[in-house]
Order: sequence, then C-alpha cells, then structure tokens
Amino acid sequence: QVHLVESGGGLVQVGDSLKISCTTSGGIFRTYAMGWFRQAPGKEREFVGAINWAGTDTYYARSVQSRFTISRDNAKNTVYLEMVYLQPGDTAVYYCAADPRGKITMGTPQGRGMDYWGKGTLVTVSS
Repeated sequence: QVHLVESGGGLVQVGDSLKISCTTSGGIFRTYAMGWFRQAPGKEREFVGAINWAGTDTYYARSVQSRFTISRDNAKNTVYLEMVYLQPGDTAVYYCAADPRGKITMGTPQGRGMDYWGKGTLVTVSS
C-alpha cells in the first residue's frame, strides 16, 4: 500500500518562504507523477502544481506559478514544494498526491489519476 506523508507546514509571516515535503513509501515513487493541492478553510480543494516522474516537466496554477516551485528527489522518495512571498491567501492545508501513470495530463489539475493522497500539512500565513 502506498503512503504519502506531508511535513514542514507551520505558521509564517507575510512575505516569508517555506518549503514543505512529501515522502512516499510502499510504492515505486520514481515512476509516479506527483501533485500538490491545497484546501483553504471553507473552500474547495484547488490545484497548486505537479511534476512528472523524471522531474523534467512541471505545471503550476496561475495563482502560484511565479512564487512556488516543485522539485523531487527520487533517491529519497520525496517531492518538495518551495513557496516564496507567502500571502494570507496561501493559508491552507496542503496535500500531495501520486499518479502512477507518471505524466502530467489535462486531468491533473482536477486530481484525475491521483490514486494516492496524503493527509496534508497546514500552512498558515499571518499578517
């Protein structure tokens, strides 16, 4: 069974940077495309970004593409989300997800193909 565990969330100030991680076990991480999603209080889950199995292709939501960067270390079974210039609107629970097909597709922003999900890590941006 595949397990995803996010870590690194916390309370930060406006304008701060934060790097969160998602470590996978029980599967073949190096073959998975990985996605990051977030859900703010009272709002629906939204797509943040994704990376393909090799780390050679990334795709971001427009709202974050100039500030967030996704990377991965297949040797450590870990995907990262580095966030800069954080704003109160970035406050959310951040979830990682894995797509065994390995590629970013048109359905990725909707979570299609993301067969495995973590339980999330909370990022709070205080003004």
